[in-house]
Amino acid sequence: MINDLSIECRNLRKQYTGRGGVVDAVNGLDLEIRRGECFGLLGPNGAGKTTTIEIFEGLLKPTSGDVVVLGMRWNEHDGMLRRRIGISLQETRLPERLTVFEILVLFRSFYPDGSDPGEVIDAVELGEKAGSWAGKLSGGQRQRLAVACALVGNPELLFLDEPTTGLDPQSRRHLWGVIRKMREQGRTTLITTHYMDEAERLCDRVAVIDHGKVIALGSPAELISSIGGEHVVEFALANGENLEEKGLASLPGVREARREAGGFALTVTGPHVTIPALLELLQTGGYGLARLTTRQASLEDVFVHLTGRHLRDDEISSS
Repeated sequence: MINDLSIECRNLRKQYTGRGGVVDAVNGLDLEIRRGECFGLLGPNGAGKTTTIEIFEGLLKPTSGDVVVLGMRWNEHDGMLRRRIGISLQETRLPERLTVFEILVLFRSFYPDGSDPGEVIDAVELGEKAGSWAGKLSGGQRQRLAVACALVGNPELLFLDEPTTGLDPQSRRHLWGVIRKMREQGRTTLITTHYMDEAERLCDRVAVIDHGKVIALGSPAELISSIGGEHVVEFALANGENLEEKGLASLPGVREARREAGGFALTVTGPHVTIPALLELLQTGGYGLARLTTRQASLEDVFVHLTGRHLRDDEISSS
């Protein structure tokens, strides 16, 4: 086993049998996560992210495939693995009539070499709530407490499944600082998230998962550059006017043209080249322009390029 890997899986599969037959939640997934990196799993609801991470955590057994975590395998080294990892699930139920501090002391007692509960409480900005019952916390505060429970064991490998869902922007950024500190200490973090900006800011590498398979892998910068353009020009036409995408794709600097809700998005190498040509095309065709904006290309654009749909579209349809 290669010593510089925190997680390695080969041909990982997880199947469920239901009324409609066999469903492949994870379908032949190969992945390597290096020690000391922050690695992101991105994908829509139902893509297999949570199933994958729960197999890595030892909470689910795979149907087939090989998984090695910190050089060990579940069912062979369970006790050693549990002492060296920290887990924050999508939803964590905690004793409602224990205080924040009491819960952290309880979780700290599970580990031979954990962190000081008070320091962890401060790290997730719950100092003012240390004496409050867990049942009296807001949703965002409960989420931060769940992350604190994952941190108090001083883990070598930290699993965070949607850790910032429900947090206000300030709390999100503070938690980002906690994750960055893990990386500075040479520890590994595996994070799943629906926030593309979060993945771009935090992750050394990301894997885009869809239908239980990795469809793209690399650093955020590498994946964004792979779509052939650094910028996106978004525009909409007035009065519901229509326009052929073929004409847009032939404009100078355009690498991809796609329809968006209520408009179009062009992935381009340089807006200063594309926008004048776009405006001339619209003027010549007699089209009215309702809006036009430019922005940097993002991981969201990578996802749309690979799957033909937005990440948030999947969230909305499943909610």
